[in-house]
Amino acid sequence: MRFLGKPQNPTLNLALQGGGAHGAFTWGVLDALLEDGRLRFEGVSGTSAGAMNAVVMAQGLMSGGADGARAALQAFWTAVAATVPEHFTQSSADGQNISLAPMFKLMLRWTYYMAPEQLNPFDLNPLRDIISGQVDFERLRRHSPVKLFIATTQANSGKLRLFRNPELSAEVLLASACLPTVHRAIEIDGEPYWDGGYAANPAVFPLFFECRSSDVLLVLLTPLKHKSTPVSAADIHSRALEIAFNATFLREMRMFAHLREHLPRRWLNLQVGSLERRAQQLRFHLIEAADVLGELHADSKLAANLKFFDMLKKLGRERARQWLDQHREQLGRRSTLDLGTLFY
Repeated sequence: MRFLGKPQNPTLNLALQGGGAHGAFTWGVLDALLEDGRLRFEGVSGTSAGAMNAVVMAQGLMSGGADGARAALQAFWTAVAATVPEHFTQSSADGQNISLAPMFKLMLRWTYYMAPEQLNPFDLNPLRDIISGQVDFERLRRHSPVKLFIATTQANSGKLRLFRNPELSAEVLLASACLPTVHRAIEIDGEPYWDGGYAANPAVFPLFFECRSSDVLLVLLTPLKHKSTPVSAADIHSRALEIAFNATFLREMRMFAHLREHLPRRWLNLQVGSLERRAQQLRFHLIEAADVLGELHADSKLAANLKFFDMLKKLGRERARQWLDQHREQLGRRSTLDLGTLFY
């Protein structure tokens, strides 16, 4: 099977959200899209786990096309699962939900009182070894088959810093996934960086400004709306962190929704420029699983467990196949996502 299909095969840009272990859902989505073989990818914007999926997929595409990308993603998530002993997690009775074991939860509580330099003085990070061993960054900087946009947050200013193909490195990828309570800031050219989710989760604007394709597929891990309001202290803390991570993304999507709502009026008056025409042509699509991911324990985002990953991968593949069956023919023609309903 070849990844590059016939010229009429639609081209997509991908916006991949971060969400820790829940990123295995995105793995499943990508696996199904790659297996389908009828799509091409131009730009991929990713944050945290989304950035990991983006770079590993690009590495696989560069080395072996769609089959290479699928194999690379499988190898990456399998390696991540192997970094955490199974007794650090516990499953629900039906096996569909997973949380951290009590001892591991107790260890995480220490992060409220101790800095990463105290908890992890040797700065150990298993992801560093996995990434360095599986991704050829020197080659990827020159020959990536897709445009990559990796989001990080400047720790001393809160500003978004996007790293593009010529700037890629293992440190960039680690910075995009650097939770400051767990890992010390990642320094790049003397500047400290934290998880990109604080500034963009993910960034959509580079797909608008720097890519030619007008189809943008959002792969989201965080529900756009929850069914209930948290009441326990732990759940309130988790929800507040989640809101902080998604605030910039929601504002950005609201801006696109607002722009698209008001453009038709100006279009009739012929008061449009090239950027406005580009905005008018944008087509948004969505794959998510809020009904499942929204019901998982908040700490399952930190649960590196192969059975859990496989469950999320299967879910991602199912949702991607459903999306392809329902919407593939509309690619290149119209949006399949109502921005106004979701983001206003």
